[in-house]
Amino acid sequence: MTRPPIDGAAILDAVRVALIRYVVLPTPEAADAVVLWIAATHAQPAWAHAPRLVIRGPEKRCGKSRLLDVVEATCHNPLITVNTSSAAVYRSIDDDPPTLLVDEADAIFGGKNADANEDLRGLLNAGHQRNRPAIRWDNTIRTREILPTFAMAALAGIGAMPDTIEDRAVVIRMRRRAPGETVAPYRHKRDRPHLHTLATQLATWLRRDLTGLEKAEPAMPVEDRAADTWEPLVAVADHADGPWPDRARRAVIVLTEAAADAADVSTRIRLLTDIRAAFTTLGNPPAAPTEQLLKALNSDPEAPWASSGPTGLTGKRMGDILRDFEIKSETIRFPVGQAKGYRRDAFTDAWHRYTPTPPEVSVPAVPNVKPQVNPGTDRNSGTDRSVPEPHPGTHQSVPAEQSVPPLTSENELGTDGTHTPPNPATCAPLNRRNTA
Repeated sequence: MTRPPIDGAAILDAVRVALIRYVVLPTPEAADAVVLWIAATHAQPAWAHAPRLVIRGPEKRCGKSRLLDVVEATCHNPLITVNTSSAAVYRSIDDDPPTLLVDEADAIFGGKNADANEDLRGLLNAGHQRNRPAIRWDNTIRTREILPTFAMAALAGIGAMPDTIEDRAVVIRMRRRAPGETVAPYRHKRDRPHLHTLATQLATWLRRDLTGLEKAEPAMPVEDRAADTWEPLVAVADHADGPWPDRARRAVIVLTEAAADAADVSTRIRLLTDIRAAFTTLGNPPAAPTEQLLKALNSDPEAPWASSGPTGLTGKRMGDILRDFEIKSETIRFPVGQAKGYRRDAFTDAWHRYTPTPPEVSVPAVPNVKPQVNPGTDRNSGTDRSVPEPHPGTHQSVPAEQSVPPLTSENELGTDGTHTPPNPATCAPLNRRNTA
């Protein structure tokens, strides 16, 4: 007997209407992404990757927990917690895993708790891909346990999550509601039944086509890990058809570009970038004394180096970081003497691989300082964090015949698419062993 067709696009539309009834999302693309992520949880057996959903805001009262409430009511088999142990999570995952939901995740991964929860972070990282089980030894029964880790997960909290998690996530940057932006109050007992009905509709629609979804290879506008993360969402959109395929790919582009612009640059990459700017400020000499590079780096008021220790970034710390890129200092003869320093061409390969776009020069010019042979040592380092303001977008309408709660116009997302530098002479090496 032929099963009657199900209008997947209409179901996604209805979930979107319900979502923006209770939450103001930063952009229409963010709303589309959340809807598709929720839908994708109902087809987890079909996916090779389990994308994370990171819901983050700069402060309290940005709607993070309310959004997680709606996700909880509409996703597949939710397992929500505000605190948990990795052992408990491991033993909650099976062949048809629950959707893991973690509120106040900043309390788990931030500050002094970060090291204590490293095992949980590792679980969330490994669980992004199939066939990455955890292996534990049970000393009581003297046997080995193989624990699956694959499960979709959503995390909500203030500030950024660990970068290894965000690299595997659809990241939604929430904002506090502005005057005039209103939402309907959410009452668990009153509103959850309707949302759970939508969850049932999603499951009925998607579970009947798991074989087709598993074989889906949607055309992706991104590559590598980003494509792995977004592929289940785009596959759901293509399966729904209608306007959703285009909207899904638009969401991929907008949110991945926003994530790239706002990504926390690692200490190592930031140091490479700032050293290139320092060389430019110094006139791009073939080599520069360590002391001059440090003075340039520590003089930048917008860089993290001056606050990375009692005397700022030091030669030892800089050397420790650069060693990961196979860049080493050497004793170099300068016109005013000899000192430890770095040759510019030692950075060429690392700059090409890790910072391909030349940055604007932001390091202030520094006076010509006679190099010292023995730079100091350091203890700490830092990173720069900056998050762009999301742009406004347009609100998508929903077919009138759907049975969903009415919306207020205030909940719509928008209609208009929302010195002169020192000049060291050509340098001759005293010791070729460390030449890059």
